[in-house]
Amino acid sequence: MLLRGTTGTPLPTSLHLPTATTYRHHPHSLSISASSSSSSSSSSATFPATPLSISDAELESRGFALHRDAASLDLDRLNAVFVAVGFPRRDPGKIRVALEHTDALVWVQQRRTEKPVAFARATGDGVFNAIIWDVVVDPSFQGIGLGKAVMERLVDDLLARGINNIALYSEPRVLGFYRPLGFVADPDGIRGMVYSRKQKKKK
Repeated sequence: MLLRGTTGTPLPTSLHLPTATTYRHHPHSLSISASSSSSSSSSSATFPATPLSISDAELESRGFALHRDAASLDLDRLNAVFVAVGFPRRDPGKIRVALEHTDALVWVQQRRTEKPVAFARATGDGVFNAIIWDVVVDPSFQGIGLGKAVMERLVDDLLARGINNIALYSEPRVLGFYRPLGFVADPDGIRGMVYSRKQKKKK
């Protein structure tokens, strides 16, 4: 069953993320890491860039449009995808602020409905480090390569800027999705840590 997101106001056209020329064959190797509970800051594993699993032309022929800025992104419909994959419903105003502080994003829109069906974004220092967030695919469109399509392009865009240390957070059940893309869990035994306000219960 298709999701039915409410019609919302797209982001203003003035909001454009920095872009980079995307290319598949980089002069440097891909060194990225991921952890099921945290992101680590470095990795000794390196992976050569690989060809796109699905080309822009093929996406177009299947009725999808690829975007690298948030100008036409409907936040209510994006929120519906977040909820459909198990994220808590977010305040659209906070999503807008998050996107304004996003360094790179890639999302796929179904042309017929104009709905976002796949999305991923990255934040970082713009030079050395980046963290990937909010990788989602509408459940009605999972299993056809859209998740891999946005991830391949997002990683490439970061690499094209010279950002080699790319991390993400992942639930254990989807680690198998990220491994073929070059991500490894806890490289060299490095474990990331996340600040938590949860207090231990007193006995």
